[in-house]
Amino acid sequence: MRNVRTRLEKISKFPKKWATPHLLIGGTIILLVISVFASSYFLTPYPPSSMNIGNRLSSPSWNHPFGTDQYGRDILSRVMVGSRNSFVVGLIAVGIGIAIGVPAGSFAAFYGRWADSSVMRIIDALYGFPPVITAVLITSLFGPGIVNSMIAIGLFNVPIFARLTRGNFLSIKERQFVEAARSAGSSDLSIVTRHVLPNLSAPIIVQASTQFALAILAEAALSYLGLGIQPPHPSWGLMLKQAQSFMGLSPWPAIFPGLAIVLTVLGFNLAGDGLRDLLDPRLSRSS
Repeated sequence: MRNVRTRLEKISKFPKKWATPHLLIGGTIILLVISVFASSYFLTPYPPSSMNIGNRLSSPSWNHPFGTDQYGRDILSRVMVGSRNSFVVGLIAVGIGIAIGVPAGSFAAFYGRWADSSVMRIIDALYGFPPVITAVLITSLFGPGIVNSMIAIGLFNVPIFARLTRGNFLSIKERQFVEAARSAGSSDLSIVTRHVLPNLSAPIIVQASTQFALAILAEAALSYLGLGIQPPHPSWGLMLKQAQSFMGLSPWPAIFPGLAIVLTVLGFNLAGDGLRDLLDPRLSRSS
């Protein structure tokens, strides 16, 4: 009966833990942005590169809910298609950070000494190069483009995930269940993958949501500087750059891409805060 009562208490508390304002608001915004991203592949009001010079810089209307830009292109369609670049860059950049940073941090923390010293010095060197400077270097070597943007932002994420993994790994590897697995004859790979990394999933997920938002901001900044995706393909940062010369005539080409960036980044930041409150074991124990 005591076990049944304990389970019922946990089930009754579960929805309340999930119903945090940050997570609810952030999750709602993310779902909205994902729906726009998904629908851009098969449903846009107009082709994103279709020009209509006679209807340039028009205000929002029934035919063009977000108005048109300096070439008469529908802003709503371009904002929808531009979401693809932001999401793809965010996913790939965060994926690069996790794929390289987590193994590097785990290797450094598990073996320590020379491994820790050598790996973390490389990580510190990577951390010393901001993503914009890295993108400029990569662009000067290979030319501008979305692939180079993903590589530059992804390399910036590597030291962040490596440091996060190393710090948490050092505390987890001293726990009794790790010592028990080592005493039972488990291999190093088995200890890391079956006992340590599952306990690192919560902070990695939280950090990934935060880095996703930063990747979207970085992609917009690189596109604004002309280092990201190139015209005529739409990108939120590139749309802001093209709209700045026409702000006195019509602010709409800058307002809506800017709102798209703000809402997307806000959604992932709020979701990250909510996930941190939900997955932090100290907060779970205090509740």
